[in-house]
Amino acid sequence: MLRISLLIVLSLFPVASTAQGFGGPVRVVDGDTLDVGAVRVRLHGIDAPELGQICTNPDGATWDCGSWVADQLRARIATREARCNAVDTDRYGRTVATCSVAGQDIGRMLVSGGLALAYRKYSMAYDLDEKSAVVAGRGLHGHLMARPEDHRRAVREERAQENTAPNPACAIKGNRSGKDKRIYHMPGQADYDRTLIRDKEGERWFCTEAQARRAGWRRAKR
Repeated sequence: MLRISLLIVLSLFPVASTAQGFGGPVRVVDGDTLDVGAVRVRLHGIDAPELGQICTNPDGATWDCGSWVADQLRARIATREARCNAVDTDRYGRTVATCSVAGQDIGRMLVSGGLALAYRKYSMAYDLDEKSAVVAGRGLHGHLMARPEDHRRAVREERAQENTAPNPACAIKGNRSGKDKRIYHMPGQADYDRTLIRDKEGERWFCTEAQARRAGWRRAKR
């Protein structure tokens, strides 16, 4: 009887999950990713340009706006203490959370300052903050920038192309690495799938091992 009563009490008043709230010193990974203590956090409801993403000034000059945003965020919160509330876990194993430093919502600070966009497919919490930043021309809104999700899609498509042989009969990957090493990877070898072929870096596809060896490449050891 006591056990049944206890189960009823627990069902009416569930114990709060200790994983929901957490905190710790902040290390900035990129414009929307932090390490809070030992937890890798993807900020909920915002989307910042990726490291290496290129933006264009009105005069046509280009710059790495993703790294710039990360530097701006470091200047504001790096090494400070953050408090976070977990919302979800993403496909990369990161904790999706809202976080604050000294009572200031980090996501709102980024979006209202024009350093990130409201990620409306997941949350409308920062919709008005982005609209205000656009009207004022703050931060990135004075420049030409692809939406981060569109940039990521373009990168995935480019990598898929670099990983697909133009001719299925010529599927040997000739890769160049440090010190101008030329190594070819056969289908089925350990690093074959993650090896990309970039024409502009002098990498190429081969049809036969003999062809690769004649061109100066050697077979990968595994």
